[in-house]
Amino acid sequence: MQERLQKILARAGISSRRAAEELITAGRVTVNGQVVTELGSKADPEQDTIMLDGKPVRPATRNVYILLHKPAGYVTTMKDPQGRPVVTDLLKGAKERLFPVGRLDYNTEGLLLLTNDGAWANTLAHPRHEVDKEYHVRVRGSVSPEQIASLASGVVLEDGPTAPARVGEIKASDNNTWLSVVIHEGRFRQVRRMCEAVGLSVVRLKRVRYGSLALGDLKPGEYRVLSDSEARALAGGEPTSPLPVTEAVKRPRGAPIKQFRNEAGGRTVTGRREEHRGKPATEGAERSRRRPTDAGPPTGKKHDPTHSTGQKRDHGTGQGTGESGHHRRTDRVREDGIGRPPRRKH
Repeated sequence: MQERLQKILARAGISSRRAAEELITAGRVTVNGQVVTELGSKADPEQDTIMLDGKPVRPATRNVYILLHKPAGYVTTMKDPQGRPVVTDLLKGAKERLFPVGRLDYNTEGLLLLTNDGAWANTLAHPRHEVDKEYHVRVRGSVSPEQIASLASGVVLEDGPTAPARVGEIKASDNNTWLSVVIHEGRFRQVRRMCEAVGLSVVRLKRVRYGSLALGDLKPGEYRVLSDSEARALAGGEPTSPLPVTEAVKRPRGAPIKQFRNEAGGRTVTGRREEHRGKPATEGAERSRRRPTDAGPPTGKKHDPTHSTGQKRDHGTGQGTGESGHHRRTDRVREDGIGRPPRRKH
């Protein structure tokens, strides 16, 4: 079965899909001896010979998810041109080809995830997947309440303002202060740059939590294999489609009819009683727009606007008259411009 090349590379644990696209456009991937640089190209991993940098690409037989305590002094890449140690050097017992999910700086330590599941890594790296990441930061000197408030409300960096964060003091001494900083973004050196923006100098930075996963008692350089349930929970579980409006919209009995939020669908809809009789909200809203503002007679006859006002109607002119006999127009154009002016008869 043919699949896109970047998907094949991701499933083989080479990299995430985005990184696989860069490998393809760089001309490092061949299919049956031919270099492929066009994104969207497909191949059959069972029938075609797919190679990366001259080495065969074999789809992974199983997905592996690892939580590593990264020590300072390691880079989170597969290969370093400067010859520095890479995090995969610490995975001596792993047989699969694993790659890091996101990055930690060379001097940053703490929780780092590695996997051969490209789709899982891509889900975690996507901006809409706002997973909390907690860091313990040691800074020089004392930290003022104003600096903590600035970090929590968001600071302006060269690549734009940061989202609000949760910041608190853990402990303080004469020379240093430990802070807890929780963010859900994943920008380059974000925590360090945030601290610098408010005048704080970072001495040590350690990531202690990623979503529901904590570093725990792992020592620097040690790792453990995550269970499938842990991996699924971190990525938000199995993808599900939004609930239909009829299932998502609920209103307490007797509550007034008004606009309220559809939490499941993320839309604001106009709530009407039709929704609670199993009818779609859009259908009820459409019917309400067609419904005349005055109920009129309950028959199929054409509604006479003078029916409920006691006005007399001049059938020769099509206009209503008051008790005094003066003509008045009953079908004026509405103030919002909606409606049709009366047709004059000549």
